[in-house]
Amino acid sequence: QVQLVESGGGLVQAGGSLRLSCAASGRTFSSSNVGWFRQAAGKERQFVAGLTRVQITYYADSVKGRFTISRDNAKNTVFLQMNSLKPEDTAVYYCAAGTKVAARSDKDYDNWGQGTQVTVSS
Repeated sequence: QVQLVESGGGLVQAGGSLRLSCAASGRTFSSSNVGWFRQAAGKERQFVAGLTRVQITYYADSVKGRFTISRDNAKNTVFLQMNSLKPEDTAVYYCAAGTKVAARSDKDYDNWGQGTQVTVSS
């Protein structure tokens, strides 16, 4: 079991940047695949970025080139660097961990954080 806690959300103007962090605890974190999802008000949760345990990254088309996912296994932390933010990036962002490689569906992740709010003003 992996426990996850997100931080780093906030209010930012369009074009700005934020860095989200996800602190993990649990013995299996370093062998887990991790992902970031987001859920805007009134919408379904959607995949944002993923990172396998062998450091392969993959992104949703809507954030490719703007967001970067990374991990520091020594610190049990996953990051999401978000640049060139747009109002449509406004959502609650969740990190997740699981065992399925290159998963893009939330059904393929077993452990979730509580989420952190990101609001981008125009």
